[in-house]
Amino acid sequence: MDIIKTSSYICLILRHKPETIGILLDEHGWANVDELIAGINKTQPLNIELLEKIVNTDDKQRYSFNENNSLIRANQGHSVPVDVELKKVTPPEYLWHGTGEKYVHSIDENGLIPKSRLYVHLSSDLETAVKVGSRHGKPVVYKVLSKKMMGDGIDLYCSVNGVWLAKTVPVQYLEKMNVF
Repeated sequence: MDIIKTSSYICLILRHKPETIGILLDEHGWANVDELIAGINKTQPLNIELLEKIVNTDDKQRYSFNENNSLIRANQGHSVPVDVELKKVTPPEYLWHGTGEKYVHSIDENGLIPKSRLYVHLSSDLETAVKVGSRHGKPVVYKVLSKKMMGDGIDLYCSVNGVWLAKTVPVQYLEKMNVF
């Protein structure tokens, strides 16, 4: 059994396509654990022990259980409209966004937009942003003037796994960094 493949499949279901296995997410993105397991078991083996292992060992902390482990949800990254009950948080002075070279022109023109997701994802440190950008080829990193954004009335949120989120980041709050 490939735990990474199973985790990726769970991610697809809880963020983007719950209908793939015939389940529904509630308005806050929660899915019934028994229904998730039954749905995934149609194509690959999954039990509660493996699901708990995936949730507890995921290096990006993508998932959360409710208090009695009867519900599960992805912490952020959804393309389906859900409210994961994010709280507005005062950010540090700067946040970071890593991307690939092919997106620079669009970002320089339009700022950061969520595209198919509900939020733009931001990192609290440069190292993480470089790692994220590297997934798209040669990384490009933008420093986000997050404190100024919030002061200008743009809300920022921090998910339970430490990923910072914004609906958009307008161009005036971005500084392209030389990371190499």
